Amino acid sequence: MPSPDLAERIARLEAIEDIKALKHRYLRACDAKDPGEFRACFIASGASIDYGRLGSFDDADGIARVFERIALQQVDGKNVILDMHHAMHPDITVHSATGASGRWTLKFRQVNLLDGTETVTTGEYDDEYVIEDGRWKMSKCHFNRYWSITRPIGDDCRVDQAGAGG
Repeated sequence: MPSPDLAERIARLEAIEDIKALKHRYLRACDAKDPGEFRACFIASGASIDYGRLGSFDDADGIARVFERIALQQVDGKNVILDMHHAMHPDITVHSATGASGRWTLKFRQVNLLDGTETVTTGEYDDEYVIEDGRWKMSKCHFNRYWSITRPIGDDCRVDQAGAGG
């Protein structure tokens, strides 16, 4: 039998890995334009969301609607907002068996085919996590933008999109 101290350390490490997997599911849902999985990463009700210019919300349903409105836009059956999220440098603190907090650095790139622009942004996520229905979920997700650069994409720029199935 492992000692209680060892069991606690293993449980803490497992929680950290589960929280990392949660954040990665969230990021993949953003880029894959999957509103159901995006919403499922947050608690059922009462999440504190602050995404700066995209808005602040006291429940994840509000940001899920914004996500759908922006990310799912199409022209001629093609996406016109293309996102790439890379979160790194996780700093996760497990406070209890059911609560944790974390910070992540985000590198974000967006191609906006409606405006003909590419934007690169970096900043920091400040998250809180709780266990809900046996899984870690975000109860707080605040994003603080450090800087951003937007530049036009020229007429000579080609953007290829994979069809259904890649």
